[in-house]
Amino acid sequence: MPNSTPPVSSSKLQLRSLEAVWHPCTQMKQHEIFPLVPIVSGKGVWLYDSEGKKYLDAISSWWVNLFGHTNPYINAAICDQLEKIEHVMLAGFTHEPVVLLSERLKKIAPGNLGHCFYASDGASAIEIALKMSFHYWQLSGQSQKNNFVSLQNDYHGETLGALSVTDVAIFRETYAPLLRQCTHVPTPDWRYADKGESPEDYAIRAAAVLENHLKKNHTQTAALILEPLVQGATGMGMYHPAYLQRAKEICTRYQVHLIADEIAVGFGRTGTMFACNQANITPDFLCLSKGLSGGYLPLSVVMTTDEIFQAFYDDKTVRAFLHSHSHTGNALACRAALATLDIFEQNDVLDSNKIKTSYLNNIAAPLSIHPKVRNFRNCGMIWAFEVETNDPDFSAKCFQAGLQQQLLLRPLGKTVYFMPPYIISEQEMSWLVDGTLHALDTL
Repeated sequence: MPNSTPPVSSSKLQLRSLEAVWHPCTQMKQHEIFPLVPIVSGKGVWLYDSEGKKYLDAISSWWVNLFGHTNPYINAAICDQLEKIEHVMLAGFTHEPVVLLSERLKKIAPGNLGHCFYASDGASAIEIALKMSFHYWQLSGQSQKNNFVSLQNDYHGETLGALSVTDVAIFRETYAPLLRQCTHVPTPDWRYADKGESPEDYAIRAAAVLENHLKKNHTQTAALILEPLVQGATGMGMYHPAYLQRAKEICTRYQVHLIADEIAVGFGRTGTMFACNQANITPDFLCLSKGLSGGYLPLSVVMTTDEIFQAFYDDKTVRAFLHSHSHTGNALACRAALATLDIFEQNDVLDSNKIKTSYLNNIAAPLSIHPKVRNFRNCGMIWAFEVETNDPDFSAKCFQAGLQQQLLLRPLGKTVYFMPPYIISEQEMSWLVDGTLHALDTL
């Protein structure tokens, strides 16, 4: 048996991490002031650091964890799979977990999305969908359809293709010379509505701009890509399902693919299994990741239709979709995903989440009327609000204030949000709301 790792003091682990690990989305120099938090274990909604302090994981560790840390059922499934096969290349080979997962996803996905192409992360899934759409039009004799449209404030990842359809200046500006041009049409986020305009009316008005653009440019447009219902990284912008309905109608009319990026919002986050369900639409491509494996292992998938699949089905290799990832369809990750879907089926998770959503909305009343809070909003198991402040360091200070209240909060600019694991209890929801109120009052 391998030797167990001896315990390391918090300060030494922080120092070693700063010297050896380049952390993501982080200005490393800031950790001279704000120390890293060394996590050694997790259980349920709680994370435990090297000094025994615990923190409620209010953001599901970057939106991935659905059923808690070290979930016994998912743990057991992965351990069982370890005794069989951990990974085998998916080119020329296959294995039971990837077949079973694909069949189950086909059953629960909207409409006729019957073909699954796997990768390891969300940005890779976006790259796949963009390439598939572009390649489809090439194979169909419409090579001029090679441009993309996305929404203002959309975020789709930070690889070059995904970044090209992302509208977040801090990520895009440095790499602009490397990116393809993309048209960004107005967001349907109801915070942009005129005074007295309903979220639905504003969504329909935003869709009219999309229609006008595609009416003029559909012959050069391969696909519209969007985050259904909730635009995550730019501050949890929420919008009415009417936009999705109109967008699908418009894309169909003008022969433009619709790519639904449900990487963050899939698997129950918005209250339904998929956000597209609330608009009763089927996209041409459905991109999934994060909660797909319950937050355990890197895994993503692009689901698409038989029509698109058949365009690539040919005797000639050159007409195949020649894209690959070394860990495509990893057996351990697929087994974790199967266990995650089991939990959904066995525990009536979506109905249970509705009860939890109602409970948290009720107890969050003092938070929604807090003098510093603006635009308190909710969509399924996502809550968000803006904090009125002129402090440019608000995000970092709020993160630290949250830790003092035993909470993991990671604001997006001035937006504070909750995306807790679905197993959160009423007592833990009360802890979350009370701790957030105390944190706001200290800032």
